[in-house]
Amino acid sequence: MAWFRAGSSLAKLAIRRTLSQGGSYVARTRLVPSQSRYFHTTVFKSKAQAAPVPRPVPLSRLTDSFLDGTSSVYLEELQRAWEADPNSVDESWDNFFRNFVGQAATSPGISGQTIQESMRLLLLVRAYQVNGHMKAKLDPLGLEEREIPDDLDPALYGFTEADLDREFFLGVWRMSGFLSENRPVQTLRSILTRLEQAYCGTIGYEYMHIADREKCNWLRDKIETPTQMQYNRQRREVILDRLMWSTQFENFLATKWTTAKRFGLEGAETLIPGMKEMFDRAADLGVESIVMGMSHRGRLNVLGNVVRKPLRQIFSEFSGGTKPVDEVGLYTGTGDVKYHLGTSYDRPTRGGKRIHLSLVANPSHLEAADPVVVGKTRAKQYYSNDVDRTKHMGVLIHGDGSFAGQGVVYETLHLSALPNYTTGGTIHLVINNQVAFTTDPMSGRSSQYCTDVAKALDAPIFHVNGDDMEAVVHVCELAAEWRQTFHSDVVVDVVCYRRFGHNEIDEPSFTQPKMYQVIRNHPTALQIYQNKLLESGQVTKEDIGKIYEKVNSILNEEFLASKDYVPQRRDWLSSHWSGFKSPEQISRIKNTGVKPEILKNVGKAITVLPENFKPHRAVKKVYELRQQMIETGEGIDWAVAEALAFATLLVEGNHVRLSGQDVERGTFSHRHSVVHDQETGEKYCPLDHVIMNQDEERFTVSNSSLSEFGVLGFELGYSMENPNSLVLWEAQFGDFANGAQVIFDQFLSSGEAKWLRQTGLVVLLPHGYDGQGPEHSSARLERYLQMSDDNPYVIPEMDPTVRKQIQECNWQVVNCTTPANYFHVLRRQIHREFRKPLIVMAPKNLLRHKDCKSNLSEFDDVQGHPGFDKQGTRFKRLIKDRNDHSNLEEGIRRLVLCSGKVYYELDEERKKTNAKDVAICRVEQLCPFPYDLVQRELKRYPTATATGFYSVHVKEQTELVQKAVQPEPVQFP
Repeated sequence: MAWFRAGSSLAKLAIRRTLSQGGSYVARTRLVPSQSRYFHTTVFKSKAQAAPVPRPVPLSRLTDSFLDGTSSVYLEELQRAWEADPNSVDESWDNFFRNFVGQAATSPGISGQTIQESMRLLLLVRAYQVNGHMKAKLDPLGLEEREIPDDLDPALYGFTEADLDREFFLGVWRMSGFLSENRPVQTLRSILTRLEQAYCGTIGYEYMHIADREKCNWLRDKIETPTQMQYNRQRREVILDRLMWSTQFENFLATKWTTAKRFGLEGAETLIPGMKEMFDRAADLGVESIVMGMSHRGRLNVLGNVVRKPLRQIFSEFSGGTKPVDEVGLYTGTGDVKYHLGTSYDRPTRGGKRIHLSLVANPSHLEAADPVVVGKTRAKQYYSNDVDRTKHMGVLIHGDGSFAGQGVVYETLHLSALPNYTTGGTIHLVINNQVAFTTDPMSGRSSQYCTDVAKALDAPIFHVNGDDMEAVVHVCELAAEWRQTFHSDVVVDVVCYRRFGHNEIDEPSFTQPKMYQVIRNHPTALQIYQNKLLESGQVTKEDIGKIYEKVNSILNEEFLASKDYVPQRRDWLSSHWSGFKSPEQISRIKNTGVKPEILKNVGKAITVLPENFKPHRAVKKVYELRQQMIETGEGIDWAVAEALAFATLLVEGNHVRLSGQDVERGTFSHRHSVVHDQETGEKYCPLDHVIMNQDEERFTVSNSSLSEFGVLGFELGYSMENPNSLVLWEAQFGDFANGAQVIFDQFLSSGEAKWLRQTGLVVLLPHGYDGQGPEHSSARLERYLQMSDDNPYVIPEMDPTVRKQIQECNWQVVNCTTPANYFHVLRRQIHREFRKPLIVMAPKNLLRHKDCKSNLSEFDDVQGHPGFDKQGTRFKRLIKDRNDHSNLEEGIRRLVLCSGKVYYELDEERKKTNAKDVAICRVEQLCPFPYDLVQRELKRYPTATATGFYSVHVKEQTELVQKAVQPEPVQFP
């Protein structure tokens, strides 16, 4: 209803005006929310106000400011029916109409309910729905410092103590909860009591910012139940058992490894039972697998108690572990701290089902794993044909400081409803310690709550007191139900505390002395819940003792077993990756050429538009030229080579996904993979029609949101799920890739060594000084080379039969100069027995350069065609001089090694000066460096000096060394 959606300030103004006209209400200044924005001291209570005597308003004066048009018509029809026969309507409506026309009420205790009172009561209910969370008891430490808003005071609406036992009817058409039409007549006291229980207890609900009536009504039905939710004895015993495991796990680690960093969950132990109940409920609602991401806080507890990583393995890692068992091709990498590692297991649920849980490995950079989790979830949905997005779900566990402070949180949230990035909703759990390392919330955020950023998505937010075990379970289950019902994000903010410092050996009292004075005397969540159950009589001390003994016994057994634990092959490599080689195993180099008939067939498919399709005339010309290229087999340009690589991989059964800013057309208007009909606006993607009945997501090209960090992280996660996919991310310009530097540094360049996870992600970085300014010139090639672990002092084994150079390198960096070589390097990503990230310095002016063309024969696998060498047609790490020199050329005075588009400038200059005694070789793969091919070229030209600049380099280095140690001051020019 329109009035119900009006802003609370306008509604309040209207009430004040009405009441002031009655002459008995003095307007008060609205209380200003506390500037502290964090929980510390006592709640301020509003003073009771003298209530005016309400004046009745006849029903005929009802206007749409109270009810919308449809509702008023409905009400008039009911009134006419009542006037004809009072027994023809429900008893509650009978009372309603008797009150308004001044007749005596049939129910004892009811006195005349005026229309003003109805409006005020409805607005009071709405005030609780909007601001009830401001009065909720969320802080387990009792240090809250929040003022209760005026509009939660019944006196503001003209109600006095004398009204508390009067009965009121609240029904409103098409509303749920307290306002539903089938609710019985209630006294004001019972209405206020239930409102307080629902909205001002240990759960604070924020959902009135959601514009969808259906969603709000659904939540009202869950929140505004006639009576409070209660768990039975059986459920409470399960919850107690899970809380015992959570608590004793931390206690056990603290006892055995007193000085070890473990970033324990003390103060937030209720998270573990909450998560378990959430996953049980999700499994009941059809979820089959959950991908999780979280930072260090509580990670070991989640690994052990939720994901069910063997406890003996966790304990073994604390003790330093043993050397892995000898296995063929076992690769141990450099490793990482135990609270960064991931894992995956199947676990049974309370409802008798099984659910697959995987926890993604993460770096110390908080929230960096968020988009990776979402991307991996989306990939799982694609490969399992989960079109409704109900079988696979992402769960992200955040810290309060990082959820509010890290921009990637919003970048990830912003992907949630985009067609090619949505996962059908992510559940966000915030471990709200009320302090970030040493920083108080008032210094860490500008908003009231750390979760306010999620309001941009219309996501409901459930704040819950972390000491109320059953409230935590309730909102966790509610979050699972929301996600499965509305397929959108939801946030659970567990307001708790951190019993120790940032880590267990840190001293928190340096910066939060008052808070930690309270924490030292505060009981644990387990003690609080045990006392609650003992008082209820549902559980005895003997029952609690049995659970305690069982948990401790298993922990001790696992600790003893950990001493003999021997790690096996990493448990987190999923079945899709079986058979792939580790860096320790020799992998066969494969041909990437394609049969000529396949090239012709797919070439025709990707260059033909539907008959009645009307593209832009310039795009039409582009496609006509592409048809000509395929038909003649000559002049293949960069865009066609790329499309051929995608199409041939699709034909071979692989999935191809390209995303990034403006990739559908291409920043430089060269790709045109999606064509738009100029009359209807209809879209057509030729690569969606390469094979018969092609799955619409088999080839995905998608313009992304204007994000680097979030989108690159998403594509990285997507690429990690299944090796049989070519996943590419293209930066709008290579210069902008540094917006995602965390992904490059912490995941792409080092993920395999730290976490033993391979990825074949391709990153396209447009690179070149083409007169577009300092921010549109360089992809910073030197940074990627600097981050490579290719040893500059040791030439590795280069014999093709035993070479593992690429496998042992952390990534590949290429700067291709021909469309054919670009075609082959993309196909090489799939046609090998391992996966490795590929960084491509993508060209700009070469996209349309007259000489940067290839013949179709360079793409095929026919012996004798250009590009076919001893091993077949494949990517050339180095392209020798185009003059087809013999294996030994005596007449060459200089060998020039170059990379990228400068080759065409060098070649042009060589032609102009007729410098036939200069050879030019193109180094296409810069990392790992092709030592063997460079040596081959040096042998080919025995009389040439390599580049001719060696003597200059030696002179410069000698001068630099001498200056560094000279006694005189260094003079700089």
